[in-house]
Amino acid sequence: MEDFKNSALMFGLGTFVAVFVIAQSVFFLVKAVKRGKELGIAGSTMKKTAISSAIFSITPSISILLALITLSKALGVALPWIRLSVLGAVTYELPAAEAAANAFGLSITGNITDIKVFAAIIWVMTSGCITPLVIIPLFLKKLRGGLNLMKKHDEKWGDIFITAMFLGMISAFLGMGISNGLLSVLTLISSAVIMAVCGLLIKKCGAEWLRNYALPFSMIGAMALAILFNKVV
Repeated sequence: MEDFKNSALMFGLGTFVAVFVIAQSVFFLVKAVKRGKELGIAGSTMKKTAISSAIFSITPSISILLALITLSKALGVALPWIRLSVLGAVTYELPAAEAAANAFGLSITGNITDIKVFAAIIWVMTSGCITPLVIIPLFLKKLRGGLNLMKKHDEKWGDIFITAMFLGMISAFLGMGISNGLLSVLTLISSAVIMAVCGLLIKKCGAEWLRNYALPFSMIGAMALAILFNKVV
């Protein structure tokens, strides 16, 4: 049977999405250069800014590439490529795909061979990511107004509210991270330790260059240690 996950249709959709994203980027780049000339900004300055921005964007892409590699075993290459080329992020795509697979008693650590399960994963990953596209333009102003009102009456409670939401989100990810046994717990702890070490190097040793690489380093280091833990445990 044809590998539906890596079929010509899926790669065709991926190519269309990639071309659209690149075309959109080129469009805004041309508009920005045109506007820069109108404002009298030197061409050398705009070129330097564009090059530095391009280099800076490579670093966050490392974690995205790792997510693509992680998802490719279960979902093929095309779907993660499509998802991570647009709105996808490591912190969303992996938990969303895993939650959908778990509903069928499966996991993204294995190979998804049922096209119905594959379709369900696509729907969960896509529909969940549509939510902020609706909430932000329609309700962000009201949400910010309510938060500002809360801070106006008592700034302390406004900060507590934001912190509580953040900790709730982190707790949800932690729950998924430690739900698969000792190996998951050890990998999670390893990632946290590496991130903490990077944080100390940035604050105590002034290694500011490490700020953009802390997340990829913690992910790659934890993945490497997971292989070791798997052999030992």
